[in-house]
Amino acid sequence: MGTISACIFDLDGVVVDTAKYHYIAWKSIANELGFDFTEEDNERLKGVSRMTSLDILLSIGGVELDQETKLKLADKKNKNYLEYILRMTPDEILPGVKEFMNELKSNGVKIALGSASKNAMTILNQLELTNYFDVVVDGTHVSNAKPDPEVFLKGAELLNVLPSECVVFEDAEAGIEAAINGKMKCVGIGSPDVLGKANIVVPGFVGFSISQLNF
Repeated sequence: MGTISACIFDLDGVVVDTAKYHYIAWKSIANELGFDFTEEDNERLKGVSRMTSLDILLSIGGVELDQETKLKLADKKNKNYLEYILRMTPDEILPGVKEFMNELKSNGVKIALGSASKNAMTILNQLELTNYFDVVVDGTHVSNAKPDPEVFLKGAELLNVLPSECVVFEDAEAGIEAAINGKMKCVGIGSPDVLGKANIVVPGFVGFSISQLNF
């Protein structure tokens, strides 16, 4: 396995599928403003900050709003989203994730979370996964969004390991680019068409083993 000391996981789409809740929350904002917002539209919001997501949403609907109104809408979207995630249960952890993390732990590999989500701790608590992570770096700790590598570099620093000893697990192109920019290895979770820049791409964690981290 070479010199891999730590694995850093993105949250949404890697550990758990919260994208559906983001989608429902954004869709209700769009409908309130008088236009529709499709799942295809939602793909454009993957890995993007809340305010940028709102700007994309408004451009789809051809709606222009002042900053104060935008802040209120972004806050409303987040409250909608929080209502959904506060009902989440551990059975929403994506298949194979826990088994893979247990394997990492038994092999002495450190585990960090590197997510843009400001609700990461809430989600981990709901999933009863908090104890799996040695370090959690989320949107409350960083100022630069992916593809900036800040969130991953901070994780490596807190784990006290070199970036070159880390493997990042990501489902978004911006996240893969962030890992590359941070000089880290990366595994894409999803489609090779989108995540082709990753060292390897797998559909998910079912059957995935530490032995596949031979880069």
